[in-house]
Amino acid sequence: MKPRWWRRISLRARLMLIGVAGLAGGLAVGGVVMVYALALALQSTADSEARQSAEGVAAMVEANQMPQPLPVIGEVRVQVVDDRHRVLAASIDADRLVPVLYPEEMPRARAGESLFIPGDRLGIRGPVRVVAEPAGSDTVLVAKSMADLTQSVRLLRNILLIAFPVLLVALAAVAWRVIGLTLRPVEALRTGAEEITGGARPGQLPLPDSHDEIHRLAVTLNGMLDRLEAARARQRAFVADAAHELRSPLTNMRTQLEVAQRLGDRTDWPAVADDLLLDTQRLSRLVDDLLLLARADDAGARALRTVPVELGELVTALAERYASPPVTVAVPDDPLWTSGEPEALARVVGNLVDNAVRHTRSTVRVEVGGDGPYHLVTVSDDGPGIPVADRQRVFDRFTRLDDARARDGGGAGLGLAIVRELVRRHGGSVRLADATSGPGLRAEVRLPAASCPENSF
Repeated sequence: MKPRWWRRISLRARLMLIGVAGLAGGLAVGGVVMVYALALALQSTADSEARQSAEGVAAMVEANQMPQPLPVIGEVRVQVVDDRHRVLAASIDADRLVPVLYPEEMPRARAGESLFIPGDRLGIRGPVRVVAEPAGSDTVLVAKSMADLTQSVRLLRNILLIAFPVLLVALAAVAWRVIGLTLRPVEALRTGAEEITGGARPGQLPLPDSHDEIHRLAVTLNGMLDRLEAARARQRAFVADAAHELRSPLTNMRTQLEVAQRLGDRTDWPAVADDLLLDTQRLSRLVDDLLLLARADDAGARALRTVPVELGELVTALAERYASPPVTVAVPDDPLWTSGEPEALARVVGNLVDNAVRHTRSTVRVEVGGDGPYHLVTVSDDGPGIPVADRQRVFDRFTRLDDARARDGGGAGLGLAIVRELVRRHGGSVRLADATSGPGLRAEVRLPAASCPENSF
């Protein structure tokens, strides 16, 4: 869990701290590796130089050409020690009595191991590197002081310890500036969002000049704001239309009650009750339609609880509510199955039939048929029809054409909107077309076909 102070600091500071911490870790590891590599390289060089001197002296010992003092190359001290640990020969600055190594160290050195010994054995400062080279029964010992090499490593380490903090401070300042420039478009987006929220300007965020992730974020947010604004506009229009539709029957009811109150005993209360009941039923239907559309608009609406539905049976049962004529039904002999909510599908067909019955001149025909992977339900009438230009618009909510403005004969303009929403939720489509024969309108609903349930036989 992140500490509280970390959550309180700004994103800019957090990014800078993360970057500087990572850089500090990288520099620290790099510095340690550099110092260690330099120490190994200098040690290898010293071993190579000492080994070269030891091999040269061993060659002279084996050839019985051992001068006094021994010649050396570089700043090394050389001794030739016999198997009794006695010094047989030495370089000009080496001890001629006491060997460089103790007797217990000699086997390791003769085996090829390079040894570190303290410099005070030889009267010099710092550590000393000793290598041995066998020459018959004798041993050539070469000692090289590592003081200068150690000083070089220490100097590099001190330089890095001083330079790294200065470098980190400089890089932190640069990172603070660069991160600030990088986050400037984000701050502009935040300021723009605050202005939009406060109503200071229209709902569009500023787009940065760069075409990077922040630019794409701004484009996405602007698209989201446009959709939210469009949704708010639809909501305001929906509320206004709903209020208008609710006000009309409420006004009628209030007027009737006021008139009845003024007439007193002369009021025909049974007629008033009948009128009020009609207005109440209209209000109930309108509220039910509004609730259904509100659930359809809810993104978190429940999933459809689908069951197999036989369309021929559903249409036949629905048509029994109407007189024949005007409503006639044509269904195939073979069952046509789809998957959905029976009440919702009945509402779809019922709304289309109600609309057709309201505008037909003589008959309404409901047909069910197959259309490849879809089943087709058509509702046809011989009424005045709908102009082609208005056939999409009539699916919008509270849309009524000029010839359907009468409140008594027409609905609230929600029937086709409900049809479209319910069909969409079932994975189908709906469209309006001219009647196949003569004048009129044909509504076509396509629903996905489903396999026949096992228990249907």
